Amino acid sequence: MNDNIKILVVDDEEDILEFLSYNLRAEGYDVIVADNGILAIELAKQEQPSLIILDVQMPDMDGITTCEKIREIPSLKETVVTFLTARSEDYSQIAGFEAGADDYITKPIRPKVLVSRVKALLKRRGITKDTNAIIELGDIVIDKEKHLTTYKGQEVIFAKKEFKLLKLLISKPGKVYTREEILEKVWGSDIIIGDRTIDVHIRKLREKLADHYVKTVKGVGYKFEY
Repeated sequence: MNDNIKILVVDDEEDILEFLSYNLRAEGYDVIVADNGILAIELAKQEQPSLIILDVQMPDMDGITTCEKIREIPSLKETVVTFLTARSEDYSQIAGFEAGADDYITKPIRPKVLVSRVKALLKRRGITKDTNAIIELGDIVIDKEKHLTTYKGQEVIFAKKEFKLLKLLISKPGKVYTREEILEKVWGSDIIIGDRTIDVHIRKLREKLADHYVKTVKGVGYKFEY
């Protein structure tokens, strides 16, 4: 299974949604669907997908505009976006890249080619199949499925948001996560929290593990180092 790899598929044609979602789910991906751009933006903020497959020609809000608005969301700036285009839509491909897309897939497409393109796009961004649910870095071991953390062989109890924050930071050691990204990925964009909430949770991580793991990058955010 491709654990934790979410793909958002956006198209106003039901048969295309069914075709894409069926074949991607068959590969073990967690697939979310939307039939319009407005819903796609809301789902992207809530679900934080690794990849968005976005049709260009949609009513109300086309794919180009949807992509531009998605790229304005801090936590989705690194999300892989690929457009679905008809063979005659060369102009859309150019506009798509200008809007922030990473690639395009031409319709119609065979299932095996679809899966191959998706795997290539994810690999390009370093998003690969999660062969197991265990993360082990230094003296820290995280079992994501069991919601279990051990430090130097001893179990450490984290509250739900603390655990989610630790999982985020440890998922990409050395990457600096801005406060905006942390808010989006741990608490969600629809939740209003106080400015000090992140600081409190960071302090809890340091108290339960060790100060040297979670680094503050002044004026930017936080990162995990080991």
